[in-house]
Amino acid sequence: MRLRHIEVFHAIMQVGTISGAAQVLHISQPAVTKVLQHAELQLGMPLFERVRGKLYPKPEAHRLFIETEKLHRDLQGIRRLAASLKGRAVETVRLVSTPTIAVSVLPAGMTAWRRAFPETRCELATHHTSEIVNALRLGEADVGLSLQDPRHPGIVAEPIAHGLLTVMAPRGTWSDAECRTPIAADGLTGELIGMADRDPLGEMVMAACEAQGVQPVFRTVVQTYQIARSLVEAGAGTAVVDPFTAASAAANQVQCRQWSPSIPVHLYLLTASHAPLSHGARELANCIGATARACLEPA
Repeated sequence: MRLRHIEVFHAIMQVGTISGAAQVLHISQPAVTKVLQHAELQLGMPLFERVRGKLYPKPEAHRLFIETEKLHRDLQGIRRLAASLKGRAVETVRLVSTPTIAVSVLPAGMTAWRRAFPETRCELATHHTSEIVNALRLGEADVGLSLQDPRHPGIVAEPIAHGLLTVMAPRGTWSDAECRTPIAADGLTGELIGMADRDPLGEMVMAACEAQGVQPVFRTVVQTYQIARSLVEAGAGTAVVDPFTAASAAANQVQCRQWSPSIPVHLYLLTASHAPLSHGARELANCIGATARACLEPA
């Protein structure tokens, strides 16, 4: 089957009529009919039963739909990429970040960059790391920021800042002397705020606790580190977070101590291996990296 055959076939499978497929594809009904007839002629068999203006797929059509689904998705991705490239006559930097970095580091980094690039358009979005990888590979984003190295063959992960895993508690939890020393798993007390399953840093914390023979009980579980930070600031409990989130918390509401034994946390600049950065995108990455490193420096 040709690509046009596959497009028409998928549209009909989704909407069930010639007229509906024509609307989806923005072509005429006779054109849809002609393409479908040509596809069936090439295959040597009918794909649909025609009943009162509706098309009902035969078993062969269902099997064909399963096999061509991946190709159809790839074709849509290519079209999105082509449209994205076409729309970049004026330089636009498209940055996608995980929510944690978007809240803790990105605002100050973006502000510093904007002073040198006042005319450059910048599009900002937040996604989880797996979605950032997809956006970069499809050409829908230029730069990604994450605390996780996705270890993907098509993605370059460049560490631009690093700190240490941090325990954050409401102010008044520890003495000044205690705040100057790291805290181990057996030092976690009171109400604990944990991260949802499959969070990379959360898994590191659980592994470290198990290694120390500690089984912490998290009665509050959150999806993002900024939610954990807000809960700690409100006095709701103690959380183990990345250093950038800890550094962005209200200093008059929380206390922070490094985790023991030390666990490094890196901020990665993610780019597609086949797409070099523009000057504006590289400078934005430099500003974000400098901001991230500066926020971890001792006051």
